[in-house]
Amino acid sequence: MSVMKPTTALWIKNPQGILSDSDAGNGMVISGGEIIELVPTGTEPTTAYTESFDASNHVVTPGLINTHHHFYQTLTRAWGPAANAPLFPWLQNLYKVWARLTPEALDSAVRVALAELLLSGCTTAADHHYLFPEGMDDSIDIEVAAVRDFGMRAMLTRGSMTLGEKDGGLPPQSTVQDLDTVLADSQRLIERYHERGAGAQIQIALAPCSPFSVTSQAMSESAALAAAHDVRLHTHLAETLDEEAFCLSTFGLRPLDYLESVGWLGPQTWLGHGIHFNDAEIKQLGAAGTAVAHCATSNMRLSSGIARVLELEAAGVPVGLGVDGSASNDGSNMILEARQALYLQRLRYGADVPVERALGWATRGSARVLGREDIGVIAVGMQADLAFFKTDELRFSGSHDPLASLLLCGADKADRVMVAGHWRVIDGAIPGLDLPELIHRHRAHARTLVDVSAPIPSFS
Repeated sequence: MSVMKPTTALWIKNPQGILSDSDAGNGMVISGGEIIELVPTGTEPTTAYTESFDASNHVVTPGLINTHHHFYQTLTRAWGPAANAPLFPWLQNLYKVWARLTPEALDSAVRVALAELLLSGCTTAADHHYLFPEGMDDSIDIEVAAVRDFGMRAMLTRGSMTLGEKDGGLPPQSTVQDLDTVLADSQRLIERYHERGAGAQIQIALAPCSPFSVTSQAMSESAALAAAHDVRLHTHLAETLDEEAFCLSTFGLRPLDYLESVGWLGPQTWLGHGIHFNDAEIKQLGAAGTAVAHCATSNMRLSSGIARVLELEAAGVPVGLGVDGSASNDGSNMILEARQALYLQRLRYGADVPVERALGWATRGSARVLGREDIGVIAVGMQADLAFFKTDELRFSGSHDPLASLLLCGADKADRVMVAGHWRVIDGAIPGLDLPELIHRHRAHARTLVDVSAPIPSFS
């Protein structure tokens, strides 16, 4: 049975600025959740429309796309014992806290992360959830329900940790699962939730956590399962020099060579961070089509290093942006992440790295990283996922280039956000979301997580 698309059409007209490769100076027409016409400067639509929205006070971009996050970590932002530590000590301090995660706490954490992302102009988010202590078997199911409630899109990765402290890994044994359990749940999630094709809302990927927290068998068998079901693969790689030393000591291989040895090097894979690659490895990544999620703020926060983004792209590596943790960034704000990425890459390559290139990493580039061809660009036939930013605050006064002002003047929130033609943010708020209640609930769970003596939250 065919599904009829809505007959209504919306003209988004006269934007103050718009990020598009084509002339869309007088906006676009949207119908059926897709962009059906771009309206050049000085013209009106040729398509009949039934509604219009005056965007003359807005700078319009494709919906921002977050390629690497850990939603649950919103519960441990700015936690003192991990506030001033590099990655390995940071993890060792936090693992014992995260091991106490509960379904109710995860639900609040996911909703806080999604709300923060959506309010920053993000319409699609990839989450890397690898934490499954006792009682957390339904973690991905909890995430799916929250994403659907917010009307966003998500690439939810079934992560895993199978190499605990007793076997030479970093995570405590209480957070480690056996491989059969991981693979069985991975298959369940793919079969139950993974959507394909244009307009997909929920997609599943497989994501063993990192070389220092999973076995080689977990890596290779996850790759085989992903290939059998045609889903993507994700992991942390080349984030720190400590990780490089671990791989050399444990496997006798540099991280990328290890990745290739377990069958991961290919276009189905995207890597979180990807900082410490040498020249030959960058070419190898490009030839394989393996993508990188650049996490500028996290890399600065943990002093991990600066990814060689321009060289990665020149070699043919798809590059997008990720906000990472919310304990290694302490925020889930995609428009601010684009600004940070711009400045960090200018620090490496010079001040002529264009603003539009950084916005491209957050949109078109991130879509490529997640293997999506239907989002990330304002063009006919693409999904109507859009972010609308106002530039009427004090910080923008005196600015002249609307698009450049978003990053150079530090836009930090969207006024409106649309996903598949539906308004999900209106006047800087998420319709139907009781934000004070969510914050109250989230804070209570966060206190309990870090303080075992705190009362267990109870909400009716």
